[in-house]
Amino acid sequence: MSDVPAGEMTIAPVGYESLIGWNADSHTALVGMLRDECHRLAQLPPKTTMGGASSLPYGRKAGDWAGVCAALPASESVTEESARNFFELWFQPYEIQETVLYTGYYEPQVEASLTRGGEYQTPLYRRPPDLLRGRTDDGKVVFGHWVNSVFQPYDDRATIDGGALNNKNLEVAWLKSPIDLYVLQLQGAGRLHLPDGQVLRVAYDGRNGQPYVPIGKILVQRGAMSAVDVNAETIRAWLEAHPQESQELLEKNPNYVFFRTVDRSEFEGPGGALGVPLVPGRSLAVDRAYVPFAAPVWVETAMLDSQGKEGSWHHTTFAQDVGTDIRGAGRGDLFTGWGDMARTTAGHLRSSGRMVILLPRPPAQPVSNPSSLDFPSK
Repeated sequence: MSDVPAGEMTIAPVGYESLIGWNADSHTALVGMLRDECHRLAQLPPKTTMGGASSLPYGRKAGDWAGVCAALPASESVTEESARNFFELWFQPYEIQETVLYTGYYEPQVEASLTRGGEYQTPLYRRPPDLLRGRTDDGKVVFGHWVNSVFQPYDDRATIDGGALNNKNLEVAWLKSPIDLYVLQLQGAGRLHLPDGQVLRVAYDGRNGQPYVPIGKILVQRGAMSAVDVNAETIRAWLEAHPQESQELLEKNPNYVFFRTVDRSEFEGPGGALGVPLVPGRSLAVDRAYVPFAAPVWVETAMLDSQGKEGSWHHTTFAQDVGTDIRGAGRGDLFTGWGDMARTTAGHLRSSGRMVILLPRPPAQPVSNPSSLDFPSK
């Protein structure tokens, strides 16, 4: 897990009574997710950087979680009340005093073939062997290759689309359209449905090192849609309705993502950057310069319900992933799962709200009676 330069943000300690809907959340499920995270954290050296702003008082190193993980209640004895008390005992909420924006992402399901033919003409590439991952002096991860002793970005999207990777045996599968490829690259993982009924899971395995340019922003600049209407669903609809223009628009974004196959249960989400499977409605992609991996994050926002109506949404999530376009202190990207409803929910989620990070208390500081706490006011 690579280091990231710490950002700067303003936070304020708050009490659990200020978290709307906190008592109604499923805390036993949260304990189970935290147990999975603790298994992952135990594999890391204690000084491993989890990320987080320089203003955070604790939780920025893997070793900071040792007390919390050691105190986890046994799975067979945990009740809803004891689980809630555990979080209130071992975590201090801090509200981010910055502008907050939530979006969503999901695991797409795309028709594909392992061989080229018929309507399957768009390659899904694995990472080329000469595409390397490096790190700058300030800890930022970069991708590229060596050209005349100079490390520089790999071929851009237009060059790859033009055949730069042909005849290199890098095809994982063949898709029906560049739009399906765009969706997979935007979401970073997917389920490929093959003609024989099998499902092949693929996951992010690096990018070409070129800058990411949001094509939705280009559509707004061209007057093709208004900024308030831009989301993954409306962009896909525009691409499908304008096949003669879609390739040119896609290539305005030089960034290109590569994939690898993974062996996962159909009931399990894709792997996040923390190294644990993502859970629908509970896993959040964040900017690690501000929010540390593994931290519970209380989310208050609005999104579509199962009837397609927008309503308030208040739940605890966990910082377990990152995203190319997820930048800033109050930026969160919620994993919504897989299937049609997940796609619709993610595609339409673009809401403001409130973000509260729950940071572990140092082992010497857990309180004995959570209900007696005298928290500072907001």
